Amino acid sequence: MPATPDDLFEGLAAGREEAFAALYDAYGARLFAAACVMLGSREEAEDAVQDVFVGLVRARERLRHIENLKAYLFASLRYAAIHRMRRAKALQFDTAEVAMPAADAGPDAEISRRLDRALRRLPREQREVIALHVDAGLTFAEVAAVLDLSANTAASRYRYAMEKLREAMKEPDRGPV
Repeated sequence: MPATPDDLFEGLAAGREEAFAALYDAYGARLFAAACVMLGSREEAEDAVQDVFVGLVRARERLRHIENLKAYLFASLRYAAIHRMRRAKALQFDTAEVAMPAADAGPDAEISRRLDRALRRLPREQREVIALHVDAGLTFAEVAAVLDLSANTAASRYRYAMEKLREAMKEPDRGPV
């Protein structure tokens, strides 16, 4: 990986494969996890992450002017996800097909399935904040930059989502959504 952020930006701007590989190694898994929550499909999530990196290659010369690369990546992911949903003529998340990563067996499998169902019941705005804060590891300031809202609003949406998730996990399981 390049030694400094400046080296990374220079490598990206020059189109050096190792710079893109380092960026993917650093953020690929978190982008994918957030995309899974946003899009509800592993395949669509993979395509959205690919869209982000293709966009980076195309815009590589402008990357020197980016101040917060992490926020830029997740904003790009959000736009890629929205574009994919619109292209599929789905203006809202399709909660019937959300395929969140979950344990397949063992004592935690049922808890994972219940949490998955509870996440699918959240409003889209709250799922986005959860995906960006928990799955992507962004701060509330970074989430706010990605979603173009205040840090207080991002934190409030997160708090409301967590309250709903806690309540849902206390309730008896209602089965698939």
